[in-house]
Amino acid sequence: MPAQASEAQETEETLAKENQVDMRTEETRAPTSPHKKSWLVRHFSLLLRRDRQAQKAGQLFSGLLALNVVFLGGAFICSMIFNNVAVTLGDVWILLAVLKALSLLWLLYYTAGTTRQPHAVLYRDPHAGPIWVRGSLVLFGSCTICLNVFRVGYDVSHVHCKSQLELIFPVIEIVFISVQTWVLWKHCKDCIQIQTNFTRCGLMLTLATNLLLWLLAVTNDSMHNEIEAELSALMEKLSGNDTNSCLCLNVTMCEVFRKGYLMLYPFSTEYCLICCAMLFVMWKNVGRRLAPHAGAHPGTLPFHLHGAIFGPLLGLLVLVAGVCIFVLFQIQASGPAIARQYFTIYYAFYAAALPAMSLACLAGTAIHGLEERELDTFKNPTRSLDVVLLMGAALGQMGISYFSIVAIVATRPHQLLNRLILAYSLLLILQHMAQNLFIIEGLHRRPLWEATPEGRAGKWEAEPPHRGSLLELGQDLRRASLAYIHSYSHFNWKRRALKEISLFLILCNITLWMMPAFGIHPEFENGLEKNFYGYRTWFTIVNFGLPLGVFYRMHSVGGLVEVYLGA
Repeated sequence: MPAQASEAQETEETLAKENQVDMRTEETRAPTSPHKKSWLVRHFSLLLRRDRQAQKAGQLFSGLLALNVVFLGGAFICSMIFNNVAVTLGDVWILLAVLKALSLLWLLYYTAGTTRQPHAVLYRDPHAGPIWVRGSLVLFGSCTICLNVFRVGYDVSHVHCKSQLELIFPVIEIVFISVQTWVLWKHCKDCIQIQTNFTRCGLMLTLATNLLLWLLAVTNDSMHNEIEAELSALMEKLSGNDTNSCLCLNVTMCEVFRKGYLMLYPFSTEYCLICCAMLFVMWKNVGRRLAPHAGAHPGTLPFHLHGAIFGPLLGLLVLVAGVCIFVLFQIQASGPAIARQYFTIYYAFYAAALPAMSLACLAGTAIHGLEERELDTFKNPTRSLDVVLLMGAALGQMGISYFSIVAIVATRPHQLLNRLILAYSLLLILQHMAQNLFIIEGLHRRPLWEATPEGRAGKWEAEPPHRGSLLELGQDLRRASLAYIHSYSHFNWKRRALKEISLFLILCNITLWMMPAFGIHPEFENGLEKNFYGYRTWFTIVNFGLPLGVFYRMHSVGGLVEVYLGA
């Protein structure tokens, strides 16, 4: 028995020593085993690195292409402005016609060739091209087509004293706008995976073409000068001094074409800005691979008032007042001149509406700071672009306001109308800053119906799903999400206040979008800044800032709708 016990003890000691030796060998091999087993990982990481470098190179090359096209077109347009003898408007039109033809060929090839190849569009960005952006694209595109139709009609009525070649350029633009609108509506969410470099170059060429069209619309006042010259020549003819033979053959039709062209002119610049934004998002999405959970659009709640009363009522009051002022201005604009009291009514309306909007935005920003909702810190290119567009578009009206402030302070700041314009300019700057804070803070809050990804990941790690239990897991997740919505979707005072504020601001921004978009431009018609800066300078300033201001109001409505739904 002692011998057997000693043998058993010796065998246990030898087994323990063998285990220790095995553990030491595993510890010594542990640092080197990844180097021996990770050749496949290193190979794939090398391929990913090369793919990332190729993507960066493609973005750089296409960006440089767009930069050179914009500089070339900008040089043509500036030469036309400062030396219209050597470089005429016709030369600029020829350059833009060539760019539109090239962009049109690429758009047709992208739709008929690239997107129809296998594995071309494996992913679609759910955040790109929301319905309000695509709706605005169709609206402004239709208005721009009507603008060119009016331009063709106006040129046809003056065909006896104009070159027939001028009729070609509006027709080319009509075809270009129609095809571009259709392609952007259909493919704005695409994450293309083949022919990536060619697609990037095509997108950047089309973006540069739209940017040059916007720049020409901002700086070119030839049509406006032509209309004013014809009106003055018509007045001279009626007074007995026939000094101009290039008059319209049909006065009634020319009046329709003239009014339609002047009213729809800002829509062309709006359309170019929207196309640039959508093309930039498509360019960023070229070669992008989305995560599996990002392939489907996160569920959003339908738009309901949810008992909101005061916000819609106050917003409707502002909307009704704005419509009344808009009708008065349109009636006055049909006459020879706008009376001074109508400018006073217009600026008094703004002086009453803008402080209310600013206070609502500040209150909403303060409520955001008191909320329990988490900040959404995940990378979202569409949201980042929304923030950049919101901040950039605000510079338009803010720039006009600063120019107005300088002109008023330097001339006659003590008159009633000038005081109202001064107050309007200052309040407009403050309202833009307050509204940007409120919208950006709301866009970065996680909506209540979206569960936290970290929480979901932690739950999956804590309770790994067993095989064959996917259906049960889906039912559990559905019950958990319903319980989350039931627990946190009750209306406390913060959520109700945010919804009231959002609805009030939505209606106010619709009102302030409608008035300048459909032909009310008191900044140009009151004569104060135009006399101070000169016609040409102030025309460029207004045409640069006014479309950005209209775009800002439209973009703010979309952002406020998302803030409302997220609350």
